[in-house]
Amino acid sequence: MSTANLHTKSYSNNDRLFFLLNPNEDIAENDPVRVVDAIVEGLDLKEFKKLYKEKGRCPYHPKMMLKIILYAYMNNIYSCRKIEKVVQRDIHYIWLAAQERPDFVTINRFRNRVKNEINNIFTQVVLVLADKGFITLDVEYIDGTKIESKANKYTFVWRKTVEKNRAKLQEKIRVLLGQIDDVIAQDKAIESDKVDFTPETLTSLITELQDSLSKEPQPTDKEQKKQHREKKKHIKELEKHRDKLGEYNDRLEQIGERNSMSKTDPDATFMRMKEDAMNNGQTKPGYNLQISAENQFITDFALFPNPTDTLTLIPFFNSFLSRYGHLPQTAVADSGYGSEENYRFMDEAGMDAYVKYNRFHIEQRPRYKPNPFHHDNFHYNADEDYYVCPMGQHMTRVGTSHSKTASGYCSENARYRAQNCKGCPLRCLCYKAKGDQRTIEVNHRLNEYKRKARELLTSEEGLKYRGRRCIEPEAVFGQMKFNMAYRRFRHFGKDKVTMDFAFFAIAFNIKKMCSKIAKQVKNGGNTPQNGLFLTVCRILPHEYRIFWNNPQKSVA
Repeated sequence: MSTANLHTKSYSNNDRLFFLLNPNEDIAENDPVRVVDAIVEGLDLKEFKKLYKEKGRCPYHPKMMLKIILYAYMNNIYSCRKIEKVVQRDIHYIWLAAQERPDFVTINRFRNRVKNEINNIFTQVVLVLADKGFITLDVEYIDGTKIESKANKYTFVWRKTVEKNRAKLQEKIRVLLGQIDDVIAQDKAIESDKVDFTPETLTSLITELQDSLSKEPQPTDKEQKKQHREKKKHIKELEKHRDKLGEYNDRLEQIGERNSMSKTDPDATFMRMKEDAMNNGQTKPGYNLQISAENQFITDFALFPNPTDTLTLIPFFNSFLSRYGHLPQTAVADSGYGSEENYRFMDEAGMDAYVKYNRFHIEQRPRYKPNPFHHDNFHYNADEDYYVCPMGQHMTRVGTSHSKTASGYCSENARYRAQNCKGCPLRCLCYKAKGDQRTIEVNHRLNEYKRKARELLTSEEGLKYRGRRCIEPEAVFGQMKFNMAYRRFRHFGKDKVTMDFAFFAIAFNIKKMCSKIAKQVKNGGNTPQNGLFLTVCRILPHEYRIFWNNPQKSVA
C-alpha cells in the first residue's frame, strides 16, 4: 500500500515550524516547575543588583537564571552543559527561561557570581517554609556526613611529612653553608644553629654571595676556575633550597591546624569515607558536611575540615544563630556530639539537649551489666568528696588535673587515690597499673551533664526524639546520595563547594515541599495539621496551590 494513500495528517519536517508555547495546556497544573516559578518570584533578590553593571550588554535576568538552575538541581542535573541542553529541548525549562538560551559558560558564571548571595536565598526559602507551617525552627536534628571532593585521591599532602622534609632541608642548608668558602656564609651558618632559615634570609644571603663573587678578579689558572665554578654551583643549590623551603612554608600555612590537605583542593582534608569501594579504609579528600533537618527539610548546613563531629557542633549552632537570629529550643544528635564543651554550650543557651554520649547505647542494652571496677560505678560521697572502691576502701581526693581540647576548651578532672591496694584480693581485677595505690580521674561536670542527658533521652519526649532522629537527617542523606545522586562535589575550594550545596539545598527543600503538597492533596486536600490548615494560594493553580494560614484569620 502506498504511503500517499494513508489516511493521516500531513507531515513534513522540512517546513518552517512555529512553536507556540501555551503553559496552561502543555505543562501540567501540578508540575513542580510552577512551584519553582512562584517561589523565585516571591524572593528578594536586591543583593543581586550590586553584582551587575549598569552599562554594557544587558545580562540575563537573575530570576530566570535562578529558576532554571534550581529546577535542574531538582531533576538531578548538576552539569552546566546538561542544563544548557535541557533549556533548548525541555518545554519546562523553555517556559522558565521564556525561550531564552543561556549557554553553559553563562550558567557557570552566574553560579560563581552569586556564590556569596545564594546563602541568603537559602535562608529566605527556609523562612518561607517556616511561615507556611512546614517547619518550626524550634527542634533541630543534627548530623553529619563526609562527601568526597573533586580532587584526586592521590594529591595528598601530610603535615608530618612536610615538617619532616622541612627539618631535613634546614640541615642541608646548614651543611651547604659550611661548605661555602666565604666569610658571609660561615657567619650565617653559625647563626642558624639557634634559629631556622627563612626564604627571605636566604634571598639576602644569595644576593650578598653573588655580589661578592662578581667583585672577585677573573680566574686565570685551572684551580681558580674550579673554585669559581664551585661557588656558582653552591649559589645555584642555595637558590633551589630557598624555593623548596618557600614551598614547604606555603604548604604548612595552607594546612593550618589540619593533618592533611589536597594539592589541587587545599580546603579539602583527607578523611575516611563511608563509601569505601575497595574496603581498605583508604582516605580521600573531602569535607565534613553538617546539616540540621526538621520534617526532612534542610534548615541549615555548614562544611568543616575536621573529620570528627565533636568540634563542629558549637560553630554550627553559631551559624544557625547568625542565619535566623535565634537558637533552636531543642537539639537532637547522636553520640558523636556528646562532649563536655557541647553540653555546657547547650546548657548555658537554655536548650533541651537530647544528645547522646559515647556509652549511652551500651547502657540501654537489656543484658547490660555495669563493670563494678570502673570508677563511674564507684559509690561517691558528695558531702565529704571521696569514692568507695569495691572492697570498701575510701579513695580521697589528692589533686586536680586540667586538659585542653583542640578548640581551646579547658576541662577539670578531680584525682582520687586509694590508701593501699597491696594484698587486695581483687587487685588483678581492679586495675593493671604499677603501684599499690590506684588513682582515678573524674570529670564531675561531665558526669552531671551525662546524668541530665540520660534523663532526657530516656523520658517519653526523649524516646520520641530518638525515634525521629534516624528518619530526619539520615533520610535527607539517603535521598541526597541515592535518589538525587549527589555523592561528590564538583568544584574546587570551600567557597564554591558551599555555593554548589546551597543551590542543592534550596532545590531539595522545594522538591520536598512539592512532594508533601502532592501527598496532602492525595490524602484528602484541606486536612487540618498541627493547628494549621491548607488553603488556596493566589499564586499557584487549582488544588496544587498552597498557603498555610492561621485558622483564626480570614482567607480571601
